[in-house]
Amino acid sequence: MTHKFDAVVIGAGAAGLFCAAQAGQRGLKVLLVDHSEKVAEKIRISGGGRCNFTNRDATPANFLSENPHFCRSALSRYTPQDFIELLQRHNIPFHEKHKGQLFCDHSAEDVINMLLAECDAGDVTRWQPCGIKSIKYSPNPDGTGASSYQIESDRGTVETPQVVIATGGLSIPKIGATDFGYRIARQFELRLVEPRPALVPLTFDGDAWAPYAGLAGLALPVLIDTSPADATPKQRKKAMVFSEDLLFTHRGLSGPAVLQISSFWREGQPVHINLAPGIDLPALLLRAKAHSKKLIANELGTLVPGRLADAWASTDPALQKPVSEATDKALLDLAGRLADWQLTPNGSEGYRKAEVTIGGVDTRDLSSQTLESKQPGLYFIGEVVDVTGWLGGYNFQWAWASAHACAEALSAAHQTAGEATH
Repeated sequence: MTHKFDAVVIGAGAAGLFCAAQAGQRGLKVLLVDHSEKVAEKIRISGGGRCNFTNRDATPANFLSENPHFCRSALSRYTPQDFIELLQRHNIPFHEKHKGQLFCDHSAEDVINMLLAECDAGDVTRWQPCGIKSIKYSPNPDGTGASSYQIESDRGTVETPQVVIATGGLSIPKIGATDFGYRIARQFELRLVEPRPALVPLTFDGDAWAPYAGLAGLALPVLIDTSPADATPKQRKKAMVFSEDLLFTHRGLSGPAVLQISSFWREGQPVHINLAPGIDLPALLLRAKAHSKKLIANELGTLVPGRLADAWASTDPALQKPVSEATDKALLDLAGRLADWQLTPNGSEGYRKAEVTIGGVDTRDLSSQTLESKQPGLYFIGEVVDVTGWLGGYNFQWAWASAHACAEALSAAHQTAGEATH
């Protein structure tokens, strides 16, 4: 038996659930398929279990892509306020935590239940767990000029004119991430921007990191940027800089500052960290030299966390003396290194701990208006596309916006097909 649907959405994460719901509520007969038993695991674990579901201040400038303008259309047509109004209609309480980041008051389950209720309102059929064995395209199966996809699944054969790939990237494989979306893109000869982990902790060589490994758990506000080692001052000035908290780990650095910069970092590049932003280190250290008998490390501990000051001093015998005995040059050099700590990661914690995947289906092969690919009737939305947001709710906003744009296109194509048959 062949099951027929107006559209099939593959992937029951944030983008897939929302697209299926929106298309169903526009009158389409929609099938939503996922290989996992549970839906929306990324929503469930995000934001410490409270789901940072959008950012009130989201703009296209908060997204990375080989084509940075691609996301403009979808983001302008479905805004954070639109999603906020949806939560309000479902009586879901939320709060702003930091820099426009919105979280559920109670639990991420509130968002998941809302999306499932929206799917129910659109009479969406859900098959879970259900694996997809193959997708084949027939450009003209019945001689009428209509095209169709035949999907072989664990629950039988499905025929549909429109397929939406919402299977996400490679991040966090333990909750079901796979390369399915990329394989489908390659099958239909669509280009890919090389995927890599993003919003991910950075790691350092064990020996080089040894003096700092004991700082695991220490957090402090910093300024952070990354640029090539041979970058000119002008290039450094144009580099993306984030003002966020840094977290030391046993293997390297994490926290919002590092997760943000990891999306911009490339192998071999150093990261530049100002460990004392807003503090006039040169003036304060020189003043201490004139008035204090403390060790340099102890004096430094009044300007940055004491554990950091001790670790820093332990790496340089010249700092293990009273500040009054230090030369002006040594103190100015210390201030300069603290304001621009340069270190080169040897890698990252990888997809295992990456919150998202950067790269994906090349936007040159997709319509920014509809998210349809150059392969007719095949759409890609959410994280599988080469559009990646900053940390702070932006990636969920891309999921909602791209899903909404796609659902509008599915509806328009369905209406056009219906008119053509009458």
